[in-house]
Amino acid sequence: MNFEISTNTALTFEDFQHQNGMTYRWASEFMMMLGYIDSKDKKKLLDKTMKAFLNLGIDMYDNIQKADHEGKEDYKLSRYACYIMAMNGDSKILQVARAQNYFAEQTRKFELYSQDTERLTVRSEISEGNKSLSKTITRHGVSDYAKFNLAGYEGMYGMSNQELAEKRGIDKEKLFDHMGRTELAANLFRITQTEERIRKQELSGQYQLESAHRDVGAEVRKFVGINTGDNPENLPTEMPLNEMKKELKDIHKELKKADEEKGG
Repeated sequence: MNFEISTNTALTFEDFQHQNGMTYRWASEFMMMLGYIDSKDKKKLLDKTMKAFLNLGIDMYDNIQKADHEGKEDYKLSRYACYIMAMNGDSKILQVARAQNYFAEQTRKFELYSQDTERLTVRSEISEGNKSLSKTITRHGVSDYAKFNLAGYEGMYGMSNQELAEKRGIDKEKLFDHMGRTELAANLFRITQTEERIRKQELSGQYQLESAHRDVGAEVRKFVGINTGDNPENLPTEMPLNEMKKELKDIHKELKKADEEKGG
């Protein structure tokens, strides 16, 4: 079947909803609508959608339910799950761009569909990565975590986290929450690769570990510059993640109500 978001075709998003305890659309059909054909790409998109629910703290079962569909494993998606899936899709694909515009009109949140919900996932991975790194540097002889952390910022940004916060007009404890996905991913790489270097080279002591962190930060800085054309400290900030979460939870209520009305 050839599904389209546009109302210029015979079959639209509103035409293939089903009702059985919940108003839903089959994931297989919606991903076809989004132009996803390859099974690996579809699995990756579904995984990203599920992670978004975990990071938002919204009940996944109310929105994504595994079920049999024509003899194959599939998932029932709420309208909101379709929205999240579209947001996590590749906007370079025409069908995904159409879907994002469609849901922007549905929710009257035109600015949000351009916000990458994967930021939430990467931010969560940074928290876990920092916990792991903290345990590693403690075992390897770091006693001053603040100085170790400072070395990483100096390597990557050419300044301290306090100076970066002042440059951006942001509380230094909230720096990550204002970063875009590219910058978050770069910091995650800095964190994980510093830990790898410490383990692989069997480094020990405050000085060696600070040096390693500064060196890895400098390498990431160079990589970001090559790929973005600018230094990390000059990358644009984005909507704070707490505000983004609030907006997305409001949209959840709005689209859940729409499903209930359609089902009624």
